Amino acid sequence: MSSITKDPASLGAIPTPHGRTMRGSLGVTAIVFMVVAAAAPLTVVGGAAPLGMLLGNGVGFPALYAASAVVLLLFSVGLAAMTRHLPRPGAFFTFVGHGLGRPAGAGAATLALLTYTTIQVAVHGYMGYLLGITVAGLGGPDVPWYVWSLAVVVLVGVLGYRHIDLSSKVLGVLLVAEVGIVLVLVAAVVSRGGADGLSLAPFAPAQVVSGSPGVGLMFAIAAFIGFEATAIFRDEAKDPDRTIPRATYAAVIGIGVFYTLASWALVMAWGPDGVLAEAAKDPGSLILVTATRYIGGAGEAVLNVLLLTSMFACVLSFHNVITRYQHAMANAALLPGRLGLVHRRHASPHTSSVVQTVTAIVLTVLFAVLGLDPVLQVFSWFSGVATLGIAVLMAATSLAVVVYFRRNRADVRVWNTVVAPLLGFVGLVASAVLIWANFPTLVGDVDAAGRSAFGVVSAVLTGLVVVVPVVGVVQALVLRRRRRDRYEQMLDRLDAEQ
Repeated sequence: MSSITKDPASLGAIPTPHGRTMRGSLGVTAIVFMVVAAAAPLTVVGGAAPLGMLLGNGVGFPALYAASAVVLLLFSVGLAAMTRHLPRPGAFFTFVGHGLGRPAGAGAATLALLTYTTIQVAVHGYMGYLLGITVAGLGGPDVPWYVWSLAVVVLVGVLGYRHIDLSSKVLGVLLVAEVGIVLVLVAAVVSRGGADGLSLAPFAPAQVVSGSPGVGLMFAIAAFIGFEATAIFRDEAKDPDRTIPRATYAAVIGIGVFYTLASWALVMAWGPDGVLAEAAKDPGSLILVTATRYIGGAGEAVLNVLLLTSMFACVLSFHNVITRYQHAMANAALLPGRLGLVHRRHASPHTSSVVQTVTAIVLTVLFAVLGLDPVLQVFSWFSGVATLGIAVLMAATSLAVVVYFRRNRADVRVWNTVVAPLLGFVGLVASAVLIWANFPTLVGDVDAAGRSAFGVVSAVLTGLVVVVPVVGVVQALVLRRRRRDRYEQMLDRLDAEQ
């Protein structure tokens, strides 16, 4: 990093806004589309929900979506307060840095990169698998999943290189279509009374705590990853002081209601006594089989296509989020300065986009070489890593909210700056502990007696959530020791962009 010291893209001085600051006119709806697309509603209902039932707490899984939504809504209250008083790009990095100090902020930034990168490559794996079986089923070539995944990575890279408005329009169209088909399926299940009649069995306490609720919670929280990224689009938002908080609340509430309703309907479609047996046959195709049963073959075909476009929307949205994290980190001296450059015509962080595309290609090739299963390993394992990472990040941010406002008294609203963030912090820490404790179950680590226990795979994957932020903290401390001027400017660089 020390070699980049001569030009405006260098790390040696605060860069001028020209060429490094993104601008746009995204409204509440556009930003909600961006972040809800990252949450991938149809992918969650079709992929994560069956796995959450099968590996988690069974019939009681839908209730975990509602519980997760409550915890994340509490988190959102503090997040909205911070976006109002710290109008900066960078989200977790900026908020944790201002609240808990620059080293903690640097650790949050590197953990955020790990989180969003792992969830993106997880979906790339699942999408490659579905594309492969879909094309082969239609009489096309039968090629390995990673070939399709790499093709999608390249297409996402092309869109991510261009202006954010193009991505938002693509995501908006795909999101409306996938939400619409799920609601049609829900309506069909309700109108026919399900398999055994409609009931609230998924919300019974005995069902909620059955099986492995920690694993179920992992899949439930993973379904929300992306909603918190509303703040990362601040530079490209129209009237961000109003747009960002509204988009955040709308996203978490909308996602929570939709997932709870859709997963409840999935249980009702097969009945509380039959849904697990059906999911065990092939969790990845449960939503398609359900569609065939309730809305016919044509509906199943449409849903299959939209499931693929849902995954595409997901990886495109996460690509945009990651490139903007890298952009903010570059402008804060934590990554090479060229990652902070903005394309003159597309107004996008184009260099950051290229780097992220290359990263996704390298990881996909690595998983292919290791022979990992695209669904049960790439998707499940790395979704778990991302979920643990996001829970830790949000907990740190909630604590940063309390510390920041207690120190400077910029906002004296007790509910917004103390009560809600602390409640969110408690809920997120508890979630992180449950996810960590149940990680061996997710990856299939068992001891000699057949009991779930931490082994090499679970230890390595959960260890990433510890090691990666430590690298960021160490980087900040080294910067403080060797280049105090850059360390002091770490957050000021983002302030200078406004």
